[in-house]
Amino acid sequence: MNLLEKLKWTYGIKTSKTQTVLRILLGAALLFAGISHLTFNRQEFVAQVPLWVPLSTDLVVILSGIVEIILGLLLIVLNKWKALVGIATGIFFILIFPGNISQYVNQVDAFGLDTDKARLIRLFFQPLLVLWAIWSTGVYKAYNSK
Repeated sequence: MNLLEKLKWTYGIKTSKTQTVLRILLGAALLFAGISHLTFNRQEFVAQVPLWVPLSTDLVVILSGIVEIILGLLLIVLNKWKALVGIATGIFFILIFPGNISQYVNQVDAFGLDTDKARLIRLFFQPLLVLWAIWSTGVYKAYNSK
């Protein structure tokens, strides 16, 4: 069985108008975030890269920005494969979560998060982003119908 056959369950899932609007909004937000990684907020994002990452912090910011741009565009335009893109986006949000934890643990000020309380509250928003990606793209529905 080839990869496309294995992923067929993620193809052509119908979602509500609300889910569609929220998927496109998430895509636009990721597109904006990705562009800001590469341009005007680069130093803010560099501050969030954990010290234990074995790559240049600037390279990590550039690569994550590119991934955000790609995911943002795919969320907006790849309607038939939206569930697959939703899975990828949810995984991406999980993979970058250590940066948020590092910002909290190391008390790094960035993006106006200049208190421990603000950085702690920020941690609780990452799971919401994962849920947003999964729900707005119909992943749960696709998974249950496979």
